[in-house]
Amino acid sequence: MEKETSSSDVSASHVGRARQRRRPTEATVDGNRTNGPSLLVNDHNKYKSMLIRTYSTVWMIGGFALIVYMGHLYIWAMVVVIQIFMAKELFNLLRKSSEEKQLPGFRLLNWHFFFTAMLFTYGRFLSRQLVNTVNSDHLLYKVVSGLIKYQMFICYFLYIAGFVWFILTLKKKTYKYQFKQYAWTHMILLMVFAQSSFTVANIFEGMFWFLLPASLIVINDIAAYLFGFFLGRTPLIKLSPKKTWEGFIGASVTTIISAFVLANVMGRFQWLTCPRKDLSTGWLRCDPGPMFKPEHYSLEEWVPQGFPWKEVVLLPVQWHALALGLFASIIAPFGGFFASGFKRAFKIKDFGDSIPGHGGITDRMDCQMVMAVFAYIYHQSFISPQNFSVEIILDQILRNLTFEEQRFLYQQLGEIFHERQLMQS
Repeated sequence: MEKETSSSDVSASHVGRARQRRRPTEATVDGNRTNGPSLLVNDHNKYKSMLIRTYSTVWMIGGFALIVYMGHLYIWAMVVVIQIFMAKELFNLLRKSSEEKQLPGFRLLNWHFFFTAMLFTYGRFLSRQLVNTVNSDHLLYKVVSGLIKYQMFICYFLYIAGFVWFILTLKKKTYKYQFKQYAWTHMILLMVFAQSSFTVANIFEGMFWFLLPASLIVINDIAAYLFGFFLGRTPLIKLSPKKTWEGFIGASVTTIISAFVLANVMGRFQWLTCPRKDLSTGWLRCDPGPMFKPEHYSLEEWVPQGFPWKEVVLLPVQWHALALGLFASIIAPFGGFFASGFKRAFKIKDFGDSIPGHGGITDRMDCQMVMAVFAYIYHQSFISPQNFSVEIILDQILRNLTFEEQRFLYQQLGEIFHERQLMQS
C-alpha cells in the first residue's frame, strides 16, 4: 500500500510538474495573440524575404515587358498559361490521393471541363478577330465561320459529354468526394477562369486597357509592401495579419497618382491604344480617337506671373484613369483579402510555390482578376461607342450571311444608291 501510495504521489507530482511546465508556453502563445499579429516592421527576417521577393519581381516585370513588346497574340498566350497554372493549383487543393487511386481518369474530367469553358469563352470574345484573320482564304473562311456559328452547340455538347462521363464514373464509396470535386471544378471555372478571361477582351480592345489596369495592381502591391515594410504599425484586417493601414493608405495615394501619369505616357503610343481586329502580330496604325488626343488647359488664371508653365497638355483618358486607379487601390485589394480568407480556410500559407517570395500564380493573380472585370465593364460602359458603326455592321454581315446573301445585299444597296442619285438629280 505504501509503495502504491508513494508511486501515485510521484506520478501526481510528475503530472503537476508537467502541467506547470506547459503553462508558460501557453501564456506565451496567448501573449503573442494579445500583442497582435507579426507585422513586417517587426519581422527580423524581413530583409531576406524582401531580397527574394525583389529578385522574383524584377524577373517577372522583365518577362512581362518582353511579352508586351511581342504583341497581343503573345499576351493572350501568356494569359492562357497563367489560367492553366491557376487551375492546376486550385484543383490540387481538394485532391486526395487515396480516393483518386480508386478513380482512374477522374482528374482528366476536371481538365475536360476547363478546356470546354476555354473554348466557349474565347470563342465568344475572339470570334471577330478570328474571322478577320482568315477572310482572305475562302475555304478556311467558310470552315471558321461554320465553327463560330455552331460554337455554342459544340461547347454545350462537350459539356454534356463531361456531365455524362461524371455520372458514369460515380462509385459507391466516393460519392461525396466526387460531387465535392465536381462543384469545386465549376467554382474554379466561375471565379477564376471567367474573370481572368475578361483580360483577353481588354487586350484586343487596345493594349492600353490591359496594361494600365495590370500595372496599377502591380504598383499598388509594391507600394503597399514598401509602406508597410518601413512604416506599418496599425493592422488593417485580420484575414491578412501583415497588411497595415499605413501600407493601404500609402499605396492608394501612390496608385491614383501613378494612374494619372501612366495614362498620359501610355496614351501617346498607337501600339498600346489601337484595337487589334485580327490575330496577326504586325505593327498597328490607327486614328487614336478623341480619348487619346491631347487637350491644352491654360494655367494663367491659377499660377503667378513668373511661373514657367502657362498651360498643361492632358489626354481625356487620364480622367478615366483616375477611376481605374481608385478601384485598383480601394476595391481590388479585397480580391487579395478574399484569397487570404480562402487560404486560411484550407490552412495553407500559399496556393503554390512556383514564384519564390510570392507563392503560387494564384497568389499574384487574385487582385488582377477583380481589376480585369472592372476595366472591361468600365470600358464598355463609358469608353466604347454605344451606337452601331460600319465595322460592327460589316462584321455581322461577314459572320452571319452566306456569300450569295452578301452578293444580294450588295446588289440591293447598289439599287438603293442609284435611286437616291436619280432623286437628287
